[in-house]
Amino acid sequence: MLDYCVIKGEIAAAIKAGRAVVALESTVISHGLPYPANIEAAKAMEATVRANGAVPATIAILDGRIRIGLEAEDFERLAAGGIRKVSRRDLPLVLAAGGDGATTVAATMIAARLAGISVFATGGIGGVHRGAETTLDISADLEELARTDVAVVCAGAKAILDLPKTLEYLETRGVPVVGYGTDNFPAFYTAQCNLPVDSRCDSADDVARILRAKWQLGLSGGAIIAVPIPEEAALDAEAIEQAIRLAVAEAEGQGVRGKELTPFLLARLEQLTEGASLVANRALLLNNAAVAAQIAVAYATLRRETTLPRRPPGKRALY
Repeated sequence: MLDYCVIKGEIAAAIKAGRAVVALESTVISHGLPYPANIEAAKAMEATVRANGAVPATIAILDGRIRIGLEAEDFERLAAGGIRKVSRRDLPLVLAAGGDGATTVAATMIAARLAGISVFATGGIGGVHRGAETTLDISADLEELARTDVAVVCAGAKAILDLPKTLEYLETRGVPVVGYGTDNFPAFYTAQCNLPVDSRCDSADDVARILRAKWQLGLSGGAIIAVPIPEEAALDAEAIEQAIRLAVAEAEGQGVRGKELTPFLLARLEQLTEGASLVANRALLLNNAAVAAQIAVAYATLRRETTLPRRPPGKRALY
C-alpha cells in the first residue's frame, strides 16, 4: 500500500489518534460540476466537514499515487480537464502508468478503506441506469458498497438512474439503506421518491451504532446513509423528471454511454433547468458533508468508548 498511497500529515495523525475523518471524492471536481463551481464546492465541503468537528480527506490519484488529502494546487489540476474518471477497474491501470485520475464513489471507498477512514460524503451514488435491462449499465458503486467497509452519506442515488432497480440491487447484495431523518429514499434533487428505506435514524449516534454493530459482526460491506436535500433547495419533482427524460433521450440519440453518460446527463440537466440543478447539487453536497462529519464524530467516539461484551472463558456460545 505504501508504494501507491500517500496520506497527508494532518489526516494520518487524525487516523492514528482515532479522531473523526471524512473521505471526499474528486470526480465532483473533474466531472461533476463546471468550473469554477467545482473547486468552490469541493473546498466548501472540506470547510463544512471541519466546522462539524471532523478532518476532511479529499481523495484523488496524482502522479501514480493515491493521494489522501489534497493541496490547493491539486484542486486546480483536477479542474483543468482531461482527467481520467477512475473506478475499481481503473485503479491498477492508472497507478501503474503513473497517471492522474479523479476517484468515483467506488474508488474513493477503496482508498478510504486502505487509509482506515470509515465515513465518506458524496452527492449521490451511481446505480442501475434506466434501460439497464438491455444495456446492462450498472454502476460499480453498487458492488463496492457490497464489499468495502465504508459508510456512504449521500442524497440517495442520482435521479437520472432507475431508483427502484437500484434499491433492489442493494437489497440483493445485503447493503443497508438508512434514511437520515426520513422514511423514504431521497431522489437527489427532490426529498423523496416514495420508496421506503430499510431503517430510519434521526441522529448521528443512531447511525454510529448501526455501523458499529454491522462491522463488529463481521458483516462486510458498506452502508448507505440517505440524506434528503434541504427543503429550500429541492426542485419540483415533475419538472426535474421531465428534464431527465429529455436528457436521457438525447444521450441515447447521440450514442453517449459508459463513463461519459453521467457527466453528459448532469451537464444537460444544468442547461435544461437553467442552472437550478447546479444550485441544488451544491446544497445537497454541503448538507451531506455536515451529516457525514457528525456521523464520523459519533462513530469515532463510540469506537473509543465501547466494545462488544466478551464471553467468559469456558462458557459455550448460545449460537
